[in-house]
Amino acid sequence: MIRLVDSTNFDTRRSVDNGTREQQEAVRQILNRVKAEGDEALRYYTEKFDGVRLTDFAVSEAEWEEAERCVDPAVLQALREAAENIRAYHLRQLRQSWFATQESGTLLGQLIRPLQRVGLYVPGGLAAYPSSVLMTAVTAQVAGVKEIVMVSPPGRDGRLNPAILAAARIAGVTEIYKVGGAQAIGALTYGTAQIAPVDKIVGPGNIYVALAKREVFGLVDIDMVAGPSEIVVLADDKANPRYVAADLLSQAEHDPLAAAVLVTPSRLLAEAVQKEVARQLAELPRREIAEASLANHGAICLVKDLEEGFAVVNRLAPEHLELLIEDPFDHLGKVENAGAIFLGPYSSEPVGDYFAGPNHVLPTNGTARFSSPLSVDDFVKKSSVISYSKRDLAANGAKIIAIAEQEGLTAHARAIRERLIDLELGDEQAGKS
Repeated sequence: MIRLVDSTNFDTRRSVDNGTREQQEAVRQILNRVKAEGDEALRYYTEKFDGVRLTDFAVSEAEWEEAERCVDPAVLQALREAAENIRAYHLRQLRQSWFATQESGTLLGQLIRPLQRVGLYVPGGLAAYPSSVLMTAVTAQVAGVKEIVMVSPPGRDGRLNPAILAAARIAGVTEIYKVGGAQAIGALTYGTAQIAPVDKIVGPGNIYVALAKREVFGLVDIDMVAGPSEIVVLADDKANPRYVAADLLSQAEHDPLAAAVLVTPSRLLAEAVQKEVARQLAELPRREIAEASLANHGAICLVKDLEEGFAVVNRLAPEHLELLIEDPFDHLGKVENAGAIFLGPYSSEPVGDYFAGPNHVLPTNGTARFSSPLSVDDFVKKSSVISYSKRDLAANGAKIIAIAEQEGLTAHARAIRERLIDLELGDEQAGKS
């Protein structure tokens, strides 16, 4: 049964999993070998970890087409519609380069350009999620990324999950390679004969993938090192306990480490949800996973009122937050920390996971205090533009020199002073004429 807890100092955040020393060393060895040996290292680790020997890692056009034929047409149509919703939402995030000219002739601006080449890591096996392919690839495509490269571990038959391949085609992925694990992160970072290096790597993976992403950060950019999924439901006495229980279980079935929490001022609702969780859990195919999640990281947190409830929510900074309360829009401004916010009884978290359009790649483990969902901004870079006028340099050069000399950077000061000398000489000559 999901436990009742007091609100005092309640927190679901867990320490970041940095892996064991053995795991860290194993990842470094894999990355170093991929850097040194390229494709041969990929072949070695793919055979060792995935049980298949591959010569070519690229997914062929024939494999792509065959995969699409294997996927239920209803699923394909749902994926296509989801992709359009994701595209429409993220198109609203696009920002344009801008320039502002001042009366003095100085021009300042910001140049926004997409990344050229991005790598998407997609888990294989039971953790193959076509929805994550859509969320990452469609967003990159909207941002203007030209080369969207997907890597995913092959099955023992040397193939990838058909739904993953179908989603990749729908989302605009340009290249797919059958390689996974830390070795795939190495290939995307350093490049091999078959796989060219990328500018950024996004997407979830196991502890070895997470450690590899952390290790290569700085050579390439990464999205985040994501933790287990989590949901917090803030509900009042008007909430439907069946809905609340179902939504808690929708996260608990992800992973034994997932967190599912109800925050409520209503003891009656809390008790009703406990009963509903037990009833629905008995019918769940992934019952063992959900039971472990609820036993270790699930809770019903009783608070005295909604104000205290929002204080608990903001302290938890959840990945997913559902507001199953009367007039949720009236209370939206009280939410300070959350990855995604779901308002009202029909905005169940899976709506956001799969179809509505906002990104489901979200900050976990309390990092919503300072992080945001994956967005178009994650796939662009910004350059400042400065065209300083002669008039402004003459007016402000001495100020720039003063700051440079205060910092002890005399060459910085000289770079300005040399120009001021010429400007003064020019003014003198103009006066003589």
